[in-house]
Amino acid sequence: MRDFFIANNISSCQGNINYKTAAILKRDKILIHKTIMKKNKYSILLPTYNERENLPIIIWLICKYFDESGFDYEVIVIDDGSPDGTFEVAKQLQEIYGKKRLVLCSRGKKLGLGSAYIFGIKQASGNFIIIMDADLSHHPKFIIEFIKKQEEKDYDIVSGTRYINGGGVYGWDFKRKLISRTANYITQVLLRPGASDLTGSFRLYKKEVLNKLMEHCITKGYVPISFVDRVYGESKLGGSEVYQFVKGLLYLFATT
Repeated sequence: MRDFFIANNISSCQGNINYKTAAILKRDKILIHKTIMKKNKYSILLPTYNERENLPIIIWLICKYFDESGFDYEVIVIDDGSPDGTFEVAKQLQEIYGKKRLVLCSRGKKLGLGSAYIFGIKQASGNFIIIMDADLSHHPKFIIEFIKKQEEKDYDIVSGTRYINGGGVYGWDFKRKLISRTANYITQVLLRPGASDLTGSFRLYKKEVLNKLMEHCITKGYVPISFVDRVYGESKLGGSEVYQFVKGLLYLFATT
């Protein structure tokens, strides 16, 4: 009887120990997650050219979703000498949000989207880079989903895609949809990259991966996004952009 009593007490103690251990582990997991959140910083790159009407809205939305999430961030505006006064608007916004949150870069003249991203990366203090359009085509609400997707398996890159279940395009005419679909189809045939949306520019990268120009990218994640046509201003997609895309595509096909 005494042995039975001792055994019962030991079993009961073990149950209490297991319960307490589980509670401690849960608490530690939460603390670790919060520590990671504090350590990571996200630099959002916004190249601009004639976006004075869109900029205040996109900045407000980015700050809203990041402030609600608790993630550390900065927004870097790279303006290519917009004649409509975009950079002056950016300066006014910096007075509202502060220099820590809103970093301004002016390059004086239009030098192109790709070089704007390269310039922005050099100014970024975050260990993650997010690239997106400033014309409200990319809704900032998806950024938090990008971050959650990246954390799932420590992805090198998370790409927004319009062409999987849950994604979509709104406000485009038939011509614009045809160009996008055709460009994606040709790229799939020539390069077989295994990605569903290659003409979009809404992505999250590990900074070190982006600095290596994606040469060592091993893993990637996808988040379905809704692409909405710009609210203000005119599209910058023209014959020159189409030509540069085809030129780059053929170069990659010939060299890979």
